[in-house]
Amino acid sequence: MPAHAFACDAMLGTLARWLRFAGFDTVYEPGLGDEQLAARCRSEERWLLTRDRELASRAGPRVMLLRETALDAQVAELRRRLDLAAAKPFSRCPCCNGELRESRREEIEALVPPYVAAHAQSFRRCQACGKVYWPGTHTPRIASRLERLLRAQ
Repeated sequence: MPAHAFACDAMLGTLARWLRFAGFDTVYEPGLGDEQLAARCRSEERWLLTRDRELASRAGPRVMLLRETALDAQVAELRRRLDLAAAKPFSRCPCCNGELRESRREEIEALVPPYVAAHAQSFRRCQACGKVYWPGTHTPRIASRLERLLRAQ
């Protein structure tokens, strides 16, 4: 298990997605009930991130009650309490949390638009859901925001 693995309750979907962008193993399954989520966190030694006081009071020892509502403030709150220096940006699928692996153009060219297959410099494929990612025009914006989120004082 990596240094920090997380699970977010149903109220923290945006935070879960950004933790995945940062490369943290982050479970986000809004359909799980509180007891199931808490049990999964205990069995997998994950930090449970929640804004629900009641859930936090009964979830176990590795729970973090977040008070903030905005993403930047939530990450700052998390960063004050845990060292997030182990981030490995763009190593997790933001949709399903699967690990992303480098893929050769020949392996994915039928899965992406022809222009992308011909021009993108690199590709990563999710080992869980099969989704393919490549550096697009949005990538620098995401990377810049991650840098601000993870390194801000």
